[in-house]
Amino acid sequence: MTSASIDALCPFGAVETLWRTWTSGEFVPKTHPSNIVLGLALLVSTIVAGAAFCGWICPFGTLQDGLTWLRTRLKLPEVRVPQRMDRWLRYGRYLVLALILYMTISTTRLWFADYDPYRTIFGLGWLFEFNLVEHWLAYTIAGTILVGSFFIPRFWCKYACPLGGVLSLFNHVSLLRIHRTESACKSCALCNRPCPMGIDVAAANPFVSANCINCLECVETCPRHATLEVYFAPLSWIQTLRRPQQPATVTAERSAE
Repeated sequence: MTSASIDALCPFGAVETLWRTWTSGEFVPKTHPSNIVLGLALLVSTIVAGAAFCGWICPFGTLQDGLTWLRTRLKLPEVRVPQRMDRWLRYGRYLVLALILYMTISTTRLWFADYDPYRTIFGLGWLFEFNLVEHWLAYTIAGTILVGSFFIPRFWCKYACPLGGVLSLFNHVSLLRIHRTESACKSCALCNRPCPMGIDVAAANPFVSANCINCLECVETCPRHATLEVYFAPLSWIQTLRRPQQPATVTAERSAE
């Protein structure tokens, strides 16, 4: 008996194979009904609890958090991306997503599988079947992501993860979101410091950005009761549209505090 490949266990495979399944009833090679099941389960969980998968379950997110922990233990400085550059780089997730979907539909195969850092790292081929000649590009991409994540918290999640891009879209209609009560906030910005996604939580008005991964670090850090809370807010996107938008990232002044 052979076990399922890592491709069949990836919820993003549901996104990649969706068009071909819809139009022809066939799956893109290497995908499986398990991808659809996992994808639907992740979609439901995102609508209920936002991108909690990224904050609590995703092994790649855990690996990046581990690299951040190691850097802080070694007392090495974090690389701070300028706010304007950070704002533009965050669109990288959607560009990667669009490219993957286009190439997958065009080639009818898992085009991104050859370059996906998640698959490269957790597929363990580099450990048991290391082949620099054939897979040098995949190793280079994975190595770059790991180095970037060492110096910039959640580097992959912020700037390139296609699944994170999908989840952030559905985050807008999530039933559970982190709410900031402005009248109770004393603007100490302590909630900004532990956020791995670099969100300006202290400026949330009233809900934290859709880039949030619901790790709840900000809620735990906030010293004032009932300032940051997880709200059941099925129509939060309407309130967000009605209010002026705040920058997604921590401002230079608050970062310097």
